[in-house]
Amino acid sequence: MTRVRDTYGGVDVLVNNAGILGGASVLEMPLERWNRQLAVNLTGTFLCTKHVARLMVERGRRGSIIVIVSTAGHQGQAGNIGYCTSKSGLLNFTRAAAMDLARHGIRVNSLTPTATDTEEGIERAVDWGRARPEARGRLLDFKTMVPMGQLPSPRHYARGAVFLASDDAEMITGFDLRVDAGAIAKYWPWIPGTGGG
Repeated sequence: MTRVRDTYGGVDVLVNNAGILGGASVLEMPLERWNRQLAVNLTGTFLCTKHVARLMVERGRRGSIIVIVSTAGHQGQAGNIGYCTSKSGLLNFTRAAAMDLARHGIRVNSLTPTATDTEEGIERAVDWGRARPEARGRLLDFKTMVPMGQLPSPRHYARGAVFLASDDAEMITGFDLRVDAGAIAKYWPWIPGTGGG
């Protein structure tokens, strides 16, 4: 934060995006792995938010802090206890931090992505000189599981984050913007494309 302050004079927007994906079940999760996942996903967000917010307050800057969550933070998932727990914790962290910082003119919101269409990211990496990754084994076809029938791409998340950071969202704080093609809104037994549920 000292280097950022000295170089740029302050911070207007923070996006807390660091996270460790994957995990194990509650029966198999080693304590060391649990602690590391929570340290990065929860404590890392706490520390970045704390120090950036202090800098914003010190400089008298009204700012925007965005916390990246996950649909796994809204729903239970077998074999993913640490990730689900840490991401759900970020939802209430966002609301509590929003209440702490509102009087300073600092807005705190979260953005919830879901399974992502990887093609856009792969194409960008290829354009930057990276080799196209080989197809992995059989994966779930997530796009058939969401009401919109298509998964968001990184650009959709970027647009959501830009909105939350912008003056267009000046009266929004403590809110979770879900960019998830309807994944969380859908009634759980309904399978898109099959009619009712």
